[in-house]
Amino acid sequence: MARTDPGKKIRWRVWLNLVLACAALAVVVYTARRVRQFVTSDPRFTLAPADVRSAGLSMDGVVHASRTRVLATFAEDFGRSVYLVPLAERRRRLLAVDWVEDASIARIWPNRLAVRIKERKPVAFVNLPIPGGRSSRVLLIDAEGVLLEPPAQSRFTFPVLSGVTEEQTEAERRQRVEAMLRLLDELGPLGKNISEVNAATPDNLVIVTQTEGRAIELVMGNQNFSRRMQSFLDHYPEIQRQSINARAFDLRLDDRITAGEHGR
Repeated sequence: MARTDPGKKIRWRVWLNLVLACAALAVVVYTARRVRQFVTSDPRFTLAPADVRSAGLSMDGVVHASRTRVLATFAEDFGRSVYLVPLAERRRRLLAVDWVEDASIARIWPNRLAVRIKERKPVAFVNLPIPGGRSSRVLLIDAEGVLLEPPAQSRFTFPVLSGVTEEQTEAERRQRVEAMLRLLDELGPLGKNISEVNAATPDNLVIVTQTEGRAIELVMGNQNFSRRMQSFLDHYPEIQRQSINARAFDLRLDDRITAGEHGR
């Protein structure tokens, strides 16, 4: 009786499995190509233009950022399948829009895009001189040191942060913003009348505050802000009697307050 060669049987099984695997792969590739062709060409997946009633793009979180610029980011995508929208590239462009701190984009099948914007939060005004002229322009600045154009008809009540320039890096501006925020946070209610914080030298802050209807300049240094301010307010009636014309005071020495005849 003839005996079956075990090696031949194993090789046959290997070839059979290989053929089946290739067939399965071919089916997957064919199916994927058909699905891709379907979602890229079928009208049901087309992103509707922004000017039609059933617009396919929704925006959430846009308050001060330009809606026009956000929409322009997707100008190439309207009228095409949402499958073809390069989400990472579109997000990168959104991050370049003024006031946009972060952004996310999601496909909402079959034919919509959902855009969510996180806007920057300004914390102060900055007054930047215009080179070659006597005028200046007012911008806003956020906690990261990013300069922002004030939106039209906006209403903000922030102090002015001086000592900031466009030539500074964002890290340098951020250092000055952080110094200002630390001062205001420590002062709490004592800082409610501050109109300006000069952080040109971040470790020696100077503020302008209204005290009994007068604009007073106070050199605060870099620590003990609350204690120094409270001491000044407690002694201000006496200080005013002794230095009636003074508009600037140095509070950096905890055992005395030095008055000057003129402010900056």
